[in-house]
Amino acid sequence: MEKFLAVREDVAAAIAAGQPVVALESTVIAHGLPRPLNLQTAHAMEAAARAAGATPATVGVLNGHLVVGLSPEQIAFLSEAENVAKVSRADLAPVLASGRPGATTVAGTMIAAEMAGIHVFATGGIGGVHRGGENSMDISADLTELARTPVAVICAGAKAILDLPRTLEVLETFGVPVVGYATNEFPAFYSRESGLQLLHHVDTPEEAARVMRAQWGPGKGASEGTKTGILFANPAPRETALPQGEMEAFIAAALRTAETAGVRGKDVTPFLLQEVARLSGGKTLNANIALLVANATLAGQIAVSYCTRD
Repeated sequence: MEKFLAVREDVAAAIAAGQPVVALESTVIAHGLPRPLNLQTAHAMEAAARAAGATPATVGVLNGHLVVGLSPEQIAFLSEAENVAKVSRADLAPVLASGRPGATTVAGTMIAAEMAGIHVFATGGIGGVHRGGENSMDISADLTELARTPVAVICAGAKAILDLPRTLEVLETFGVPVVGYATNEFPAFYSRESGLQLLHHVDTPEEAARVMRAQWGPGKGASEGTKTGILFANPAPRETALPQGEMEAFIAAALRTAETAGVRGKDVTPFLLQEVARLSGGKTLNANIALLVANATLAGQIAVSYCTRD
């Protein structure tokens, strides 16, 4: 797969010099947010990581290459293009071979980051066990990727439309550390609270970096340590977060609509996100954008701390 990897020159130079780099996904650009907010948010996330002292590297698939560090023109293309593939681990080889443009999910971005030598990745919320997953077996590849790929993922928990208790159970089974950032409670994406307590938390980027070194060993990678990812759960900013009870009402209504419409597979998540945005009068959209930028900021801070020896 390495022969398909294309790392932007300044990103490659930063990695080679041991400087902080933050990977960013592109699914949020192509599938997660409406135009023109998708492009504006992509730029805001890169700016946030850069302001924290890290080099941003947005990941995508273009012209048969897995690109780590999309240019502004390439990001703009993905924000406008139609029929952009949603690329997780199972999709990577077929999409690369086809030459079709693709936007990487959490799992797809983690693969690219690890191949390039990037240890920190910022996203909104990870995928997980879907509601009713005990019958449908609809479980995101993000969870298995966290179990096998040594990248620290900074997120606002798992997407609120999912079965959060089962998602945490699977992460525990897979041996993935779930660490709250300035919280003892697993955030529920749009909401800061979920009622699900976490066993571990950190309060500073320096503490987060120490967890990474303890997990992976001193060599800034997994060669000497435990070869799993780490999930740092950063609650959504207070000023835009929604109460959990209000969100649950929106989600229940959206799930009923999706069931009636027969939405299945990879279409479920974007459909539900669009529906809760409509039902909330745009509140969830504002919360989504705010938490994406906040996570990029924190990821930059953690990347800086990880590159600074204790």
